[in-house]
Amino acid sequence: MDESPRRKRPVHWLPEPTHESPIIFLTCCTKDRRRCLDQASVHLALQEAWTAADHWRVGRYVVMPDHIHLFCAPTANANSLERWIAFWRATATRLLGGGYGQLWQREYWDRQLRREESYAEKWSYVRNNPVRAGLVEKAEDWPFQGEMNPLEWLGRR
Repeated sequence: MDESPRRKRPVHWLPEPTHESPIIFLTCCTKDRRRCLDQASVHLALQEAWTAADHWRVGRYVVMPDHIHLFCAPTANANSLERWIAFWRATATRLLGGGYGQLWQREYWDRQLRREESYAEKWSYVRNNPVRAGLVEKAEDWPFQGEMNPLEWLGRR
């Protein structure tokens, strides 16, 4: 029997004092995992919110019915990841109007990618989520995905 303690809350990314531009893999879920994100209006509101939240750049993303996977990187004048997420979630919720109630789960999951290859590997896995969930037969058929900005790996060689 596994006696190791389980985390109840995720540990969030903190910037390291380097000259690298990190790429963060982020997952945000809806409150109570409510299935409401797979709509064109939500997709558009998220794109608008990410554009307005310009302290971080959103790279590739997939919007699933009850959660979002995205890759992001801070700009030179970035605020904290937590403040950036709070801003774009509030902006998207406001753009959608009052019909959604409390849309987002309080916590989110983030992980800094360590290698250029991990971005490509993680993206391959993420973009196939709609296929594994039985929503489409081919990943490219899922309409709620895209890339807002190309994110370049600037890590140590």
